[in-house]
Amino acid sequence: MKIKNRLTILSSVTFGVVFIIAALIIYVAFYRSSEKRIYDNMQKNCLLSAIYYLEKDELPINEHKQIKEQYNENVKDITVGIYNEKNEVQYGSNLSLKTITPAVLEKARKNKKVMFESENHFYFGIFYQDNQGDFVVFVQANDYEFKTQNHQLMIIMTVVLFTGLLVIYLLSLFLSKIAYKPIDTIIKQVNEIEASSLDQQIVNLNTNDEIQNLIESYNNLFQRLSNTFKTQKNFINYISHEFKTPLASISGHLEVFAQKERTPQEYQETTAKVLNNVYEIEEILNTLMIVSGLKSEMVQKESFRIDELIWNCSDKITNTNKFSAARLRIELEIEEESNLTVKGNESEISIAIYNIIENAIKYSDELVVITLLLFQKQIQIKIKDFGRGIKEKDLHHIHETFYRGSNVGKVQGSGIGLSLASVLFAKNNINFQITSKENEGTQAVITFAKL
Repeated sequence: MKIKNRLTILSSVTFGVVFIIAALIIYVAFYRSSEKRIYDNMQKNCLLSAIYYLEKDELPINEHKQIKEQYNENVKDITVGIYNEKNEVQYGSNLSLKTITPAVLEKARKNKKVMFESENHFYFGIFYQDNQGDFVVFVQANDYEFKTQNHQLMIIMTVVLFTGLLVIYLLSLFLSKIAYKPIDTIIKQVNEIEASSLDQQIVNLNTNDEIQNLIESYNNLFQRLSNTFKTQKNFINYISHEFKTPLASISGHLEVFAQKERTPQEYQETTAKVLNNVYEIEEILNTLMIVSGLKSEMVQKESFRIDELIWNCSDKITNTNKFSAARLRIELEIEEESNLTVKGNESEISIAIYNIIENAIKYSDELVVITLLLFQKQIQIKIKDFGRGIKEKDLHHIHETFYRGSNVGKVQGSGIGLSLASVLFAKNNINFQITSKENEGTQAVITFAKL
């Protein structure tokens, strides 16, 4: 059953129960109120009948005449019976031998009054003492009008109840459709989203309620799924991008090694270098699997010297890409060695910094300056080149995978380096910012968290 139908039925049943309870309360209240009014009126008639019949010998003629007029006016629809001590009718009519029994008369004498309903009539009796003796005065009134009124009220309330339930059902159905419309819209948009379009946002309806929170949650979920799928999809491209350095180093060592006969010591040295490159490939693969979400285990963070990491990256770039060492200048502005220690995953940070330095050299024919300094007691690395720079419109996209600036020209690249560096820096809680001006150069600022 759909939620809107369930809500319609639930609201209709709820209001129906409330209406029925309210109707019962109204009916019972009206019934008791009408019954009390009838008994109060019968009590007055009892007293009036007693005065009329039993006080005739004691009241002046004029007063008794007034009583008689009142009596004749009020007893049109009632029957009066006055019973003496022998339970015999002394005045009025014998109301009913089955109803006015000796037990009932005795109860009236004991309780001073008695009232009840029997055989389509109301009865009310009072105990009245007079100089002629003790009497029980009973009046009898037909309950036809009372039952007719209650029956009419019951019919009216039943009609109103069913009409109200119908109106409530239709109104609930209408309101549930209005309330459920945003959810229908969300379902329709979600069904239109495919694996290739997970980054498509659900249109925010700005309802400022739980539905808006649901839309935002869906959008966040789809964004995370999209990022995950993109990362996994690009896993091979990451590998090809990062493996080229150690593979080039291995091929370079083997090419040089194969040119002539070597001594056993040279065999061991070359083997050690190649083996180190193999270990580096294994470490890069493990790192990329973690970054791509293919491996979920936590990577152990460690303390290491950041200056040594920068020198290693510099050596790899100059050896692998055959860039002149003169193209790189490293400026160390931190005097105390204890301030050169950082904490994180050395392999991940090495990959990220290597990519930034490599980009700086590739897109600049001038000198690239790497400055290591302390900024507000935090280690900071500035990598500045004086090359072609990045256009302002491209700056917003530099962290996107495979995105390349519009002014890269014939420089080869895959658009992976900066996006991978951003992921790795964020993973190690390192702040990474890039500023650039076209034809003036680019500066990358890497700020480490305090130890």
